[in-house]
Amino acid sequence: MSGLRRFFKRLRTSTAVLVGVALAAGGVVAVAAAPAQAATSITLNGASGGRTFDGVGAISGGGGNSRLLIDYPEPQRGQILDYMFKPAYGAAAQMLKIEIGGDTNSTSGAEPSVEHTRGSVNCDVGYEFWLAQQAKARNPNIKLYGLAWGAPGWIGGGDFWSTDMVNYLVSWLGCAKSHGLTIDYLGGWNERGYNVSWYEQLRSALNANGYGGVKLVAADSDWTVANDVDSNPAFASAVGVMGAHYPCGYRSAQSTCTVPSAASSSGKPLWASENGSDDYNSGAQAMARGINRGYLDGRMTAYLNWPIVAAITPNLPYPTMGVVLAPQPWSGYYSVGKNAWVMAQTTQFTAPGWQYLDSSGGFIGGNRANGSYVTLKAPNNSDYSSIIETVDAGSAQTLNFNVTGGLSTGQVHVWATNLRSNSSADYFVHTADITPSGGSFSLTVQPGYVYSLTTTTGQGKGTAAGPGQGTLSLPYSDTFDSDAAGTEAKYLMDWQGAFEVAGCGGGRTGQCVRQMSAQTPITWDSLSDPHALLGDTGWSNYTVTSDVLLEKSGYAELMGRANSQSYTGAGGLNAYHLRVSDTGAWSILSSNTGGTVSTLASGSVAALGTGRWHSLALSFSGSSITASIDGAEVGAASNSTWGAGQAGYATSQGETAQFDNLSITPGSGGTGGGSGAIVGSGSGRCVDVPGATQTNGTQVELWDCNGGTNQQWTATAAGELRVYGSSCLDASGQGTTAGTKVDIWSCSGQSNQKWTLNADGTITGVQSGLCLDATGAGTGNGTLLELWTCNGGSNQKWTHG
Repeated sequence: MSGLRRFFKRLRTSTAVLVGVALAAGGVVAVAAAPAQAATSITLNGASGGRTFDGVGAISGGGGNSRLLIDYPEPQRGQILDYMFKPAYGAAAQMLKIEIGGDTNSTSGAEPSVEHTRGSVNCDVGYEFWLAQQAKARNPNIKLYGLAWGAPGWIGGGDFWSTDMVNYLVSWLGCAKSHGLTIDYLGGWNERGYNVSWYEQLRSALNANGYGGVKLVAADSDWTVANDVDSNPAFASAVGVMGAHYPCGYRSAQSTCTVPSAASSSGKPLWASENGSDDYNSGAQAMARGINRGYLDGRMTAYLNWPIVAAITPNLPYPTMGVVLAPQPWSGYYSVGKNAWVMAQTTQFTAPGWQYLDSSGGFIGGNRANGSYVTLKAPNNSDYSSIIETVDAGSAQTLNFNVTGGLSTGQVHVWATNLRSNSSADYFVHTADITPSGGSFSLTVQPGYVYSLTTTTGQGKGTAAGPGQGTLSLPYSDTFDSDAAGTEAKYLMDWQGAFEVAGCGGGRTGQCVRQMSAQTPITWDSLSDPHALLGDTGWSNYTVTSDVLLEKSGYAELMGRANSQSYTGAGGLNAYHLRVSDTGAWSILSSNTGGTVSTLASGSVAALGTGRWHSLALSFSGSSITASIDGAEVGAASNSTWGAGQAGYATSQGETAQFDNLSITPGSGGTGGGSGAIVGSGSGRCVDVPGATQTNGTQVELWDCNGGTNQQWTATAAGELRVYGSSCLDASGQGTTAGTKVDIWSCSGQSNQKWTLNADGTITGVQSGLCLDATGAGTGNGTLLELWTCNGGSNQKWTHG
């Protein structure tokens, strides 16, 4: 039946139609359904009571997860935005939560504040207002929601729950208004509890400043806020919505969602105001459960996925979460995930303001394992949509529907996504139209699907596709003179602090990058020095050069071979640094994700002072690292801990240093390319470290290519294939016989970690002479890799970079 694309229909009774849906190589096709369980009867009753639906959407923030999107070229940038926001095209998000930047890391990067220092408001910083404008342009009905993760340190002398923060949020709303944006919802402090009197003060301030229509969400943490809402009338009056994070479990299957009675009885709308945090493809099953079960279990009327897009490089935390992957503005590459189509199965068939029908939702056959269904009706009280998920079902199930209570008995359109397929052709497929007879019809649902049954029309699936992946080639340079003041320089991603384009100081004309955070911020996560990264994680041998001006006593840094960044612990980074201070002290440093910083070389030159420009350079060639100040080499070190990575800027805490004339040139050891995914010719899948673990001895496998840092391999001049910057592809136990497993291990320079990339596509171990092989000529996800006698098979052919 391979390649068939038709649907099987037959009359089951005089009043019912049976539709069977299954998967074949060509996508969703019609087959005679597998033996179904006993039929389940479902009444769709328009007279049923139920809560008002508030929407399914996603979050931009909690880190710079949208950062690189604004740097994409057209038409790819517009295509990505369409897939996120355009109705009848893709995910069609109904709500967008954006971060209120605080100059501090908030998971995958830092977002800039509109007020770095007291009284100096700049409404044109960052990209969140731009993103909200793009969302509104595509869907004028989308709801907007602002939330802070951190804040500039001047606020309240470091106290978030202060009058300063109230005033700051009023200023931020004014900035949104200046961009033509109306904010519908406003939160407090992400996942940091709540302060009752502060919320009451904020409510009063909003009312007094013309923002009475903005509803407050409390507390973007857990449900404990419900107790105070129930016991404190003033607090209850201030709070418009109660939102909890991960009420179905953090990064869980979302099989069961929990809401305490104090929240359920509060009378407030209840939201899953952050959920997900899963890969843009593999999170689809959990999302399908959670959207339905959030309402069935807890009467939650909104579901917000974290985040909306993964527009960050693969060395940052959570590099593939969202509904679209967009890590390479320089190549234009992007990929729309299965998550987008699960979201579409609700968003394209409903709208905020629709009503859930409580008696028309539940678990199929009363058994959670069979799947779940919810039904919502439109404000016209006639149109309706039912969303059904059979994620965990073991066999086909027949559902007999009876439509009553004023709902339309007209034609029903069926759309489906096969969650067990890895082919985009099987996502969001218009499978069939059913004409009920006497208000009744039947549908046979297959296991592992999401279905939408609707009397509405106008749904659609976008067809745009981006180009393939590509490296950011060297040389690369930027004078920053073509950027708008207040923006972030092209491709430069803040991790801590705020690196923005500003007019140069020190008597220099034109524009520079300035670190704008003048004090320690109110952090959401671990505090680290302000720093920002730029470029391709595969750059290996290169020189990074930049002019630097210190505005006050402190230090500034150039960074190189920066790869894995941690948001836990010390917020550390695997990288090399050239640090210079105003006193003239300099050092070459090596840092790691555990927060350890080692000095490889140090010394001093004449004091650099403040307000004066100097030129810094940091060069890499194999294990050789050299540092120069004002054109003179000042020191060198030999170290091979980090084999490849990005360039970057850093400063000491509160140091408002300036940077100009960035230049990154290839070195004698190579151009810094040779990095990227290793893709099997026979499978089309990537060499992958399971679960993104960094544990020595983990055997590598094939997996769907997703741009993750656990799929980025750097070919070094020493013949290594490095991942995470410090782990090497390794023949386990120095084995040299066929069947030796291939794993990762800390790079040691031994011959069992040396590989030859051959012209015929094979990769052979230097020590063994054997080929990198997909075990048993397997092509599926999870196929383990080993050494095997070279035989010319497609399971031994690879492309890299």
